[in-house]
Amino acid sequence: MARDTTDLTPIRSADELVDHIREGEKPADAFRIGTEHEKFGFYAEDLSPVPYEGDRGIRALLDGMGALSGWEPILDEGRIIGLAGASGQGAISLEPGGQFELSGAPLETLHETCRETGRHLSDLRQVADPLGIRFLGAGSSPLWSLAETPVMPKSRYAIMARYMPKVGTRGLDMMFRTATIQVNLDFASEADMRAKMQVGMRLQAVASALFANSPFTEGKPNGLVSWRSDVWSDVDNRRSGLLPFVFEEGFGYRDYVEWALDVPMYFVMRQGRYHDATDVTFRQFLDGALRGRVDSPEPNMGDWANHLSTLFPDVRLKRFIEMRGADGGPWRGICALPAFWTGLLYDGAALAEAQTLTRDIDVAEAARLRAEVPKTGLSTRFRDGTVLDLARRALDISRRGLAARARLNEEGLDETIFLAPLEDILARGETAAEGLLRLYRGAWGGRIDPLFEHLAY
Repeated sequence: MARDTTDLTPIRSADELVDHIREGEKPADAFRIGTEHEKFGFYAEDLSPVPYEGDRGIRALLDGMGALSGWEPILDEGRIIGLAGASGQGAISLEPGGQFELSGAPLETLHETCRETGRHLSDLRQVADPLGIRFLGAGSSPLWSLAETPVMPKSRYAIMARYMPKVGTRGLDMMFRTATIQVNLDFASEADMRAKMQVGMRLQAVASALFANSPFTEGKPNGLVSWRSDVWSDVDNRRSGLLPFVFEEGFGYRDYVEWALDVPMYFVMRQGRYHDATDVTFRQFLDGALRGRVDSPEPNMGDWANHLSTLFPDVRLKRFIEMRGADGGPWRGICALPAFWTGLLYDGAALAEAQTLTRDIDVAEAARLRAEVPKTGLSTRFRDGTVLDLARRALDISRRGLAARARLNEEGLDETIFLAPLEDILARGETAAEGLLRLYRGAWGGRIDPLFEHLAY
């Protein structure tokens, strides 16, 4: 997330928190696609990670990108930690370990999304190449230990880093050594939100398998195809993972709000300063728990929006829906992830098909898939077949959904072209991670260095 929200509107009741989410509703013709992707910076000469400071560091990179784009710097205690474009242009932000993120603009078509990604990576190379910096598209950093990973000077991350070891064993790995591709999608009504959240929860493990791209840790195979997905098994289970209530027939906005109210907060922001609030749930905050601890201790809508951004379920609800199950990956994957979900969820007939396909996947089965996919990927058992079979059916629905949207580019091609990387994976029947492992054991001779050239932007 590039910038935390400031909205001083006071909160008078929980109903207003429900209304805050409801206000995200849009007519279908106003639906947009927002794509986010993270990548790891490294120095080309020795494959070491890029620190924040220094003439060739992340700060210099942000300064250069700001000068090139004209985007406004985002500051944290005087340090640049991101860039914000004009309204509707997106933003650049830093993840805790220096993962460089583009939070893309809300765009109408996948053709626009892919052009946006291409422009960003081209601009980034223009600034990064003279600094000797390249970028790696992978789900986790494949070489560096946690101790070797740089730390970005972002106040909210300092609070998170102190808190994570108290609530799980993998939180610091998640923060500093993973990267993802996400898509943000709109909903028209509570019923539409429910359908999309439920399909998303039930198929998120399929997305994790399709985009599995993190088989190496600290220079060696880690025994998994998606180390990033496995990390999420023990980050902070009060705020992440599957949400059983989403699977209920009557799930609605209020259910999500009631859950969010009882999740501990990370912080509140007052006068530009972050205050640790990890010992307080938002419900307790509403009841006055921060009186005497911070100025203006009464909660406001900015606090609520920020709190929603610190919840990490596999599918996250704000004023839009975020799909969070995919590993970071190469350029084609950045376009394929939003294509997969847009095809499933933005065409009415496709969404109905996806509901039929997934309706009888219950919480227990979804949890089993979520636990097993990081290790066995597309080969994970699913009833009388495998996740590969389920992925093929889901991709068929997505393809029909994109074709029905009929959004054409200048050559007259529709958005189904962006599914090509996933079609290749399903044709081979192996994840991208398994392909990398084959290269490692074969042409690369057990060396990790060639991976950086293979997956570099």
